[in-house]
Amino acid sequence: MPNEPKYFAEGLPYLKSFQVKGKLIVIEGTDGVGRSTQVALLKNWLEVKGYAVVETGWARSNLMHKSIEAAKSGNTLDRMTFTMLYATDFADRFEKQIVPALKSGHIVLADRYVYTAFVRDAVRHPDERWIRELFSFALVPDLVIYLKIDIESLVPRAIESGGMNYWEAGMDLHMGQDLFDSFVNYQSTLIAQYDRLTKEFGFETVDARKPVEEIHDSIRDSVKAILRSVKSRSGADDTKKEDPRK
Repeated sequence: MPNEPKYFAEGLPYLKSFQVKGKLIVIEGTDGVGRSTQVALLKNWLEVKGYAVVETGWARSNLMHKSIEAAKSGNTLDRMTFTMLYATDFADRFEKQIVPALKSGHIVLADRYVYTAFVRDAVRHPDERWIRELFSFALVPDLVIYLKIDIESLVPRAIESGGMNYWEAGMDLHMGQDLFDSFVNYQSTLIAQYDRLTKEFGFETVDARKPVEEIHDSIRDSVKAILRSVKSRSGADDTKKEDPRK
């Protein structure tokens, strides 16, 4: 059954009232933890099951993507300005991708959500209440999966995947003597912030140190529990027991 939208605060003032027919599922976690891989696997599984799926990701709006990349490469803007750029990107995707998809009954998979802003900006020590008010027009997700990892497991992944870049290492914060030290200190702080938000918002935590398929199985189990009110094109009943590999 369609539901009234639930916002962190009041939503965008110019959006007309609507009914939510779909579900909003968020995958969160720090850099290099495997979010994109899990989003892709989940999208494929849902589509095979007959669900219509829309995928969205942090800083990927048509309006702001190039501007954010240019700002990051130049590294000349202050922290608050970067936050405003990300908020504009999110607002554009929220209005043009997320809301229309939910109105039409799609499953929306978000690779990062407003919690990413909460975490990153808490580390950078601006006014946390201002940051949350800035993103308060967002819808509360139906499910947030937090891919949790420890720094000892994250470092080898970062090295194997091509190294650590300026932003993943939080070099703008001067948290270490070199790129490696800064990465360890910055990512450790992000992990601590994610753990704090997990308690506050009730994220479903999945151990990201496990093999990819085991992580996918855990995510699917959590997703099945919220699909009962969403009708798939195939009419499949995902509440029934099934072969765990299907």
